[in-house]
Amino acid sequence: MSRRTPRNALDAVRTPRRFTGFLKTASVCALIAGLLSPLSPAAAADAAPKAAAEDHCGGRCSDILPPGENGNATLAQILLHQAFGTRPAHAGDQLGPYADLASGYPALTDEKINTFFNDASFGVPADQVASTEKPAGRDDVTIVRDKKTGVPHITGTTRYGTEFGAGWAAAQDRLWLMDLFRHVGRGQLTSFAGGAPANQALEQQFYRVAPYTEDELQAQIDRAVATNGERGQQALADVQAYLDGINAYIDASDSGRYFPGEYVLTGHKNALTNSGKIEHFKATDLVALASVVGALFGAGGGGEVNNALSLLAAQSKYGVEEGTKVWESFRMRNDPEAVLTVHDGQSFPYAGKPDDPQGMALPDPGSVTEVPLVYDRTGSAKTPAAQDASATATKTTLSSARRGMSNALVVSGAHTASGHPVAVFGPQTGYFAPQLLMLQEIQGPGISARGASFAGLSMYVELGRGQDYAWSATTSGQDVIDTYAVELCQDDHHYLYHGTCTAMDQVERTNSWKPTVADGTAAGSYTMRVWRTKYGPVQYRATVGGKKVAYTTLRSSYLHETDSIIGFQMLNDPGFVKGPEDFQKAARHINFTFNWFYADAQHTAYYNSGDNPVRADDVDAEFPVWAEPAYEWRGWDPATNTADYTPPSAHPQSVDQDYYISWNNKQAEDYAAAPWGEGSVHRGDLLDDRVSKLVAAGGVTRASLTRAMADAAVTDLRAEDVLPKLLKVIGTAPVTDPAAAEAVHTLDAWVSAGGKRAETSAGSEKYAHADAIRIMDAWWPLLVEAEFAPGLGTELYDAMTANLTVDEAPSAGHGPTGSHAGSAFQYGWWSYVDKDIRAVLGEPVRGPLARTYCGDGDLSACRDVLLTTLKQAAGKTAAEVYPGDDQCAAGDQWCADSVVQRPLGGIEHDRISWQNRPTYQQVVEFTSHR
Repeated sequence: MSRRTPRNALDAVRTPRRFTGFLKTASVCALIAGLLSPLSPAAAADAAPKAAAEDHCGGRCSDILPPGENGNATLAQILLHQAFGTRPAHAGDQLGPYADLASGYPALTDEKINTFFNDASFGVPADQVASTEKPAGRDDVTIVRDKKTGVPHITGTTRYGTEFGAGWAAAQDRLWLMDLFRHVGRGQLTSFAGGAPANQALEQQFYRVAPYTEDELQAQIDRAVATNGERGQQALADVQAYLDGINAYIDASDSGRYFPGEYVLTGHKNALTNSGKIEHFKATDLVALASVVGALFGAGGGGEVNNALSLLAAQSKYGVEEGTKVWESFRMRNDPEAVLTVHDGQSFPYAGKPDDPQGMALPDPGSVTEVPLVYDRTGSAKTPAAQDASATATKTTLSSARRGMSNALVVSGAHTASGHPVAVFGPQTGYFAPQLLMLQEIQGPGISARGASFAGLSMYVELGRGQDYAWSATTSGQDVIDTYAVELCQDDHHYLYHGTCTAMDQVERTNSWKPTVADGTAAGSYTMRVWRTKYGPVQYRATVGGKKVAYTTLRSSYLHETDSIIGFQMLNDPGFVKGPEDFQKAARHINFTFNWFYADAQHTAYYNSGDNPVRADDVDAEFPVWAEPAYEWRGWDPATNTADYTPPSAHPQSVDQDYYISWNNKQAEDYAAAPWGEGSVHRGDLLDDRVSKLVAAGGVTRASLTRAMADAAVTDLRAEDVLPKLLKVIGTAPVTDPAAAEAVHTLDAWVSAGGKRAETSAGSEKYAHADAIRIMDAWWPLLVEAEFAPGLGTELYDAMTANLTVDEAPSAGHGPTGSHAGSAFQYGWWSYVDKDIRAVLGEPVRGPLARTYCGDGDLSACRDVLLTTLKQAAGKTAAEVYPGDDQCAAGDQWCADSVVQRPLGGIEHDRISWQNRPTYQQVVEFTSHR
């Protein structure tokens, strides 16, 4: 099948097609037959499902999470999949409906929503019950799974039983994935799953930012409990019951031989003798898991060293005063044309530029060197691929571009057809098989919710709905990470702390691996070593004014990945959340950097969470500062990494605004702690333009708001918001070159048709306007370089592109998301091109660039630049623009854009057509309120 995906992601668990040697030694059919009997036992039939909890959605709550709820497969099921293409039940049944929305949305009505989504009502109708189970024979909890999706509906009569059931269901659906990521969080993935380069890159990425000892993992738990009173004690009890459920399932699956087959394929279990062991989970494993989630999605800021290097390059090019102006204009830290989530005029000042910055510790030119993470490589760890893996991990970790990707569209009841608010929202956590998230419903004392949770952290629903309200989040990315320059003394591993020469703390992890059936690499080993100071882990070494320094990275959530558990506990508690103000109070307890959205039958709300440190008034958060008391976070205690944080009232927030949109865009006026690229053109504009028109017309419905999201999801941001201005410049005079004229005609037709990257028909695997898309994909990087590099010069242009990638089209195999990731157009030079071209045209520009670059500001010369690069782009073949990869043949445009469910285990799924959309998504409209 053309949409079938070959192996990728974690090479160590590339189970199918890696076993040809193994399969030659035994008959496939005989082996499968011998393994079929020890599959998961049938659920008890005599345990009747419990009545659904109070539900105020009136059948108008829906959700979707591809590819499917079932993320575990036995060895027999993996081998059947390899031999015959079959998949376990509910492993992929949500992928088709999810994919179909890309072509089906224009005809969407409220009645058809559950063609593309699941019914997210509480409970399971009697005729839809697929199985009913009393986990481990307990009388105080029942797990019912529905026929359509196999989602677990967990109902407990005691709090312990409820959480025990949540743990059992988590292991039942995601045990292998949970095991992978508890090892990722500890920097032990290669020793667990093999030394493939992708595995090395993944563990290196997270170990650098969260190099915790076991004592530090436990200390996080102890501190969260000690500082949160009864709720802290309840959280600890919930975690223990949850762990008990996970471990009970491990024991049951081990004795019954229906554990995930990847344990056999990676050498942890023996299929014939059942020897080997699946380690029980403990509380610190959950902290390790939380550190991965927090680093991926909830820690904004950083990149101060890169900022400093680009500032120095600008000052070298133009002089200090003019160079600083040029740099600031590209940084756009508070751009007046940026699309806002809170657009009602409220201002929330944070991390703005001081009038007279103090304490800046800019490196001496050419002095910055990266501190190695990996030492003492042996065997396969010495291969070039492994070296590249280390470099990739480092680049990803240190980049100021944080993963974002999620979106939200929320409309107040004043503008809907029903008079009730409508929301379409969800997180974009990437596409994996099994998915990082899992669906569940949990009903028990003090808990009543349905939705998605990260596997292994699903003691509560993290994004979903309660009895009469729903909530979701997008990554906000505000700056909670700072870089300090610690002056070295004695040697490279001692530094001055408050005037005293202090030894750095060294933490390290040595991993070794053997070849496994699932991994084609040879044995090898290496050691990861991180040097830590009171100001956080060391990232770089340099000199500042001739003094030797180490640059460290300190984030407010460092050593505090467990703190957010209280906020999630509150969001699941129907006794706590009774309206928008309660929702905001719960969100305040989440220390990760997220935008939170809320809707019930009467109100909507928004709150930006995160521990925003209070900096000294004259510290500029964009650059490294000296590690001295005057420039430390106010109230900072290095022993616990706690500080004074901005009060809740200072965080962007709102209740009942006419509408809210978020696609990782700027939160509010004067909230200047944003990533690079939040300027006049942002993918948030794709949502804002559509939702604002719906609101102006009135009568918004679930279907119309979903259509707005889906239409934005297949639109090329460049085509909608930048290309018309480029064509306007070209159109200031006749185009006489035939090739250029044809390209202009092709692009103009695409713009007139809406600038979509959409199939000619569902399943065609061919784009309408394919030539225009090819030309745009080829043209954008060419025109950006030709527009800006001559004026900036090579050194400054390269420094600026290191801060913000030029392009993030769907087919791009670079940037923070990589290829086949769905999410696109978050990071790019869209605003720079937009502002520069408007300036050349003589149109008004608020917050302009410090200089005009295209053609040095001359309209005719700018037109020549655009036409020259356009003709060059039009001449590129599809194979040149889409060179092919491990998924696609060269020149296959549709495939280059396609979304791949990256296999993290033995089951694979078909590719789907590109759409820029959350992984998990809700469509909600409550009809009543308690």
